[in-house]
Amino acid sequence: MLPVLVAFPVFSLLLILQSAVLGRVPLIMGTADLVMLAIIAWSLHPRVKSAWQWGLVGGALFSYVSALPYASHLIGYLLVVGFAQILRQRVWQAPLMAMFFATFVGTLVVQSVDLILLSLSGNPLSWLQAVNLISLPSLLLNLLFAVPAYAVFGDLANWLHPEQLEM
Repeated sequence: MLPVLVAFPVFSLLLILQSAVLGRVPLIMGTADLVMLAIIAWSLHPRVKSAWQWGLVGGALFSYVSALPYASHLIGYLLVVGFAQILRQRVWQAPLMAMFFATFVGTLVVQSVDLILLSLSGNPLSWLQAVNLISLPSLLLNLLFAVPAYAVFGDLANWLHPEQLEM
């Protein structure tokens, strides 16, 4: 229960940092998605059992503060959690490589869900422009922040889920 309760202040802090600081320093028109990186890093940790709850909390909070259609980040983050869970089961020998791969795929998934829901809501956004101006720069920024996010949330997961010693 404690890891789920910790998710609220963690994601609130990340949302403030993402919107107030990183949102003001975009690369072309793309920005880093710290909430997604936190969800991926949390989901890849082997002792974490609350990855789906973190995906729900992060998606709901981000959807609440975002101007995008409400369900877009919630759907995208839950897809990212599922993908990270599959990677954790299959590629457990190289967790940092799994973090990079999940960040790459997760960014594309979240951006695609956003673009699909925006086009369904009637927004005349060109797919080519969106990919070139938003998705690719966001992908680069997310890959740059992937290692620090993995380190910080790995430490948080170790703190909240200490390793059990057998006697």
